[in-house]
Parts: sequence; C-alpha cells; structure tokens
Amino acid sequence: MYKIVRKKVLNPVVKLMEVSAPDVANVCQPGQFIMIRVNETGERFPLTVADFDREKGTVTIVFQEVGKSTRLLGTLNEGDYILDFTGPLGRPTHIEKYGTVCVVGGGCGTAIAYPVARAFKEAGNYVITINGARTMDLLIYRKEMQEISDEFYETTDDGSCGVHGFVTTVLGDLIQKGRKIDLVFAVGPAIMMKFVAKTTEPSGIKTIVSLNSIMVDGTGMCGACRVTVGGQMKFACVDGPEFDGHQVDFNELMGRLNAYREQEQVALELWEKEHGGGK
Repeated sequence: MYKIVRKKVLNPVVKLMEVSAPDVANVCQPGQFIMIRVNETGERFPLTVADFDREKGTVTIVFQEVGKSTRLLGTLNEGDYILDFTGPLGRPTHIEKYGTVCVVGGGCGTAIAYPVARAFKEAGNYVITINGARTMDLLIYRKEMQEISDEFYETTDDGSCGVHGFVTTVLGDLIQKGRKIDLVFAVGPAIMMKFVAKTTEPSGIKTIVSLNSIMVDGTGMCGACRVTVGGQMKFACVDGPEFDGHQVDFNELMGRLNAYREQEQVALELWEKEHGGGK
C-alpha cells in the first residue's frame, strides 16, 4: 500500500499526487513510468513519473481524469492509499549535453516534460520549452517550466494565453528563423507528437517522443503496447516509452489508442451511475 502525502488540483481535469514510495523514488529516472492499480478490483494502467524526491522517498504523478480508472484515482485524497505502485518501468530518457534542446509538452504531457527538461538543463544544455494546451485554464506547470528554461513559450488553441495556435506554430517558426536546435523532445497527445515530428523531419532535427500506448502489465508480456517503429514491432513498455519520432507509425498508434473507446465509455458511464456522477 502506498500513501498519498499530497494532492493538488492543477485544473478542472488534471490532478497531481505525491505518493510515498521510497524504493521507487530511490532509483527512478526522468522518462520512466509507474504501473498503478487503485484497489483490488481496479485495472492496471501506466502513469509517467512527473517528479521524485529521493530524500523524502516520494514520487509525483500527474494524471488527467478521462476514464473510469483515472476518475477513481482522482477520488482519493491525502492520507488515502494506492494498492499497487509498481516501478520504475521503461527506459529512462537519455540525457547528455547536446547543445540546444527544445522540450515540447502538450496538455498533461507537460508534467512529464518537466523532469526531462530539468535534467537537460542540469546537463548543461540551452533549454527551450514550449508548453501548449487547448485553453489557458488547461495549461499546467507554467511556473516550473519557466524557471528551468532559457526560453519559454506558451500556446493555446483558442488564443487565451501566449501564442494563438499549436506547439508546432512556435516550433516551426523557430526552425524557419534558422535557430539551431540539436534535439527536440516531445510528449503529449499522439496527434501533437505526430505533427511535432513532421515539423522537424524536413530539417533533420533529431526528435524523441514519449508514447502513451495502452499497457496491461508494463513488462512486455501482454503485447498490448506494441507499436511499429522504423518498420519493426516494438513494445513501448520495455523498448520505450521513448522512440525516434521520425520512425514511429503514429497512425497505427492512434488506431490502437482508439480501439477500446466504446468499452471505456461504457465502463465510465456505469461507474458514474454507481457513484452518483463520480462526485
């Protein structure tokens, strides 16, 4: 059992939890993830590490309430316990001094981008961050990302904050202006990562993406997270979750992410009915 020591509502659909998990906190690295099961009847699902504190023995997770399991997790409060908190899993982000690194976070993915951007900064890179969301209310980690960035940009689809447009609007403008960018790291919705990769590919800028595949066990046994990279089948849980964005078959990935939408919606509706709308 893993105790929730801090809970924070970041926006209407995204919540942060700091969980006491000393063994995990002691060894986890940016880019890795945790497999969570809220209770004995819950499903297992992955959440990428948003931060960790080795001295306190805590791991921070940030999640968007989109289905039954994340809604259930969101009902827990400080002092409550999560049944399973298994990790760290996956390969950590490869951190080195590249020169100029552009870290792109979309929506809830910005929480995952934060420890990666911080690690690149600590390695001596010049860090440009682009933080995007649909509206200003959905932007997260604004202060945190700005503090570790040499250049910081925000974008919103509706123009309510920062640049009116997408993260690729800013990224494309930087490239068009001839800015030397040695590496782009992107994490967020699959469609966002797809177009980040399309934006950088003509210039040959190395682009790493962190994939949010469906996972069941997180150890490569089930095969649910398989994705095609460079024409070869990979398992996001053990071969990733980070891959060369120019090699990922994003259409296949998005198709697999949508494969169980109907069942997910039914499960959520039943849960909401049992819990009075989930309130």
